[in-house]
Amino acid sequence: MRAIWKGAVSFGLVNVPVRLYSATENHDVQFRQVHREDGGRIKYKRTCSIDGEEVSYDDIAKGYETEDGDMVVLTDEDFADLPSRTSKEIGVTKFVPADQIDPMWLDKSYYLEPDKTATKPYILLRDALEKERRMAICTVSIRTRMTMAVLRVRDGVLVMQTMLWPDEIRAADFATVDDDQHASKQEMDMAKMLIDQLAGDYEPDEYEDDYAIAVKELVRAKVEGGEVRVTAAEPEESGEVVDLLAALARSVEKAKASRGEAPEEPSSAARGSGKRAAAKKTAAKTAPAKKTAAKKATTKKAEKKAS
Repeated sequence: MRAIWKGAVSFGLVNVPVRLYSATENHDVQFRQVHREDGGRIKYKRTCSIDGEEVSYDDIAKGYETEDGDMVVLTDEDFADLPSRTSKEIGVTKFVPADQIDPMWLDKSYYLEPDKTATKPYILLRDALEKERRMAICTVSIRTRMTMAVLRVRDGVLVMQTMLWPDEIRAADFATVDDDQHASKQEMDMAKMLIDQLAGDYEPDEYEDDYAIAVKELVRAKVEGGEVRVTAAEPEESGEVVDLLAALARSVEKAKASRGEAPEEPSSAARGSGKRAAAKKTAAKTAPAKKTAAKKATTKKAEKKAS
């Protein structure tokens, strides 16, 4: 694994340098959109919904859509004024009972590895959390944005899990769930019997993603059966070989013209390049004429000699 973040866990006067590793990975089967006939990849252009023109990355900005459907365009200067932090500290603010943290609040998981010089305080924090059956509420800045997180122990390693903000948790407001309805004693006894029959411990190895396995087997069978379409390389643009410096100069003038700027005088190098290109073309055009004149002169000499 490769560390994605380096910082330190801070609680009280204790500072524990750590490295952060992603604790999970996505194994979903990834598909690409392709042309059914030849297997070529489908490409999309970034176009404006108003004028239909293709938009380059340099002209793309972030927009916030209001409830009325209006769009507020935000610039880089706007984002520069927003609160952001790049602190490399996991600051512990409180130690709370582990059973107070609802799993719904938890988001992405990370492993924390201590530096060699910080093994002892790392183990101290780990053992204290396990013994007291508590989690550490902390704040951390990931990708310049501050977020809440918890520190807990899993398999002898400190794990940090980022948390959702309170307004990101939806309320379960279902009109069909009526507290006035209650199960009878007989129904409860039957439900308890079913639970007892299916009771057991959670063993992760008992479960597998049968869909992903089936897809990979299907692809393997098609590869072994020769059902593979080799995507043809995209054709390269062909054209007349032109002088590079002159082409660059023309590109600059074209870009300025599109912005409404007045064209500038070409540089001496560009002028020299243009003159050389023009001289070559002129030489190419006059060459046949010189050959024709020489041929006529030779014919006249021969006629004169014969007379």
